[in-house]
Amino acid sequence: MAPEARPNAADNLDDDDYPAYTMGRAAEMIGTTPAFLRALGEARLITPLRSGGGHRRYSRYQLRIAARARELVDQGTPIEAACRIIILEDQLEEALRLNEELRRREDRPEDPAGS
Repeated sequence: MAPEARPNAADNLDDDDYPAYTMGRAAEMIGTTPAFLRALGEARLITPLRSGGGHRRYSRYQLRIAARARELVDQGTPIEAACRIIILEDQLEEALRLNEELRRREDRPEDPAGS
């Protein structure tokens, strides 16, 4: 019987969604407090994954979102408004990406064979 393939931890190093950072390390990396990260979770802007022991773990993607929220809050934006702004920015980015994809499809010449 072949041994089970064990996931290689190094494979996760390039994964933006891998929850690699503890709350304390995440807060330190973006220059904020664990309370700020908890507030973002309560506002449902980011939802950290939980370790086997129940500790919050954050991904690089979530840290970028949290850093953007911190930037807005530092500029005087209330946290609830900052969360809404980030959600709207994300929706706009996705809509622009989809529009660009549709434009590229329209610009392709038609295949005369119909395939």
